[in-house]
Amino acid sequence: MVKWLGVFAAALLSLSVVAASLPYDEHADARATLQQGLDAARASGKEVLVVFGANWCEDCRQLDKALHGRTASLIDARFVVVKIDVGNFDKNLDVVKRYGYPIGKGIPAAVVLNADDKVLYATRAGELADARHMGDDGIYDFFSKVVPARP
Repeated sequence: MVKWLGVFAAALLSLSVVAASLPYDEHADARATLQQGLDAARASGKEVLVVFGANWCEDCRQLDKALHGRTASLIDARFVVVKIDVGNFDKNLDVVKRYGYPIGKGIPAAVVLNADDKVLYATRAGELADARHMGDDGIYDFFSKVVPARP
């Protein structure tokens, strides 16, 4: 009995570690999160990088990892990052449609907004949908090209 309790406790601990490292809050209010991001961008003079994805998506997790790796300095200097969970392409679709349905060719997808909620750039052709094969360098190069430094 004690052995089974130990196994059960270990399983719960490992699940909590995995859950803590998942990039998308599946219970977040996407509209409220987006508004907070826009408010923060206005206050900081930054733009908003909205990343649409899901925790089940390996490419989404890889992109998130890259956004905290080599690409972090590029992203952090310029953006407030807002992550929107799209579930199995069945969640927060009103927010997705608001920006021209950038997830149409796969996730993760990204939209760059100014602080007034105007789209400056959006993935439309699944540019990030193969993030796991792009690697950190490919993701860095992608953001360097599509989001050039401000003059």
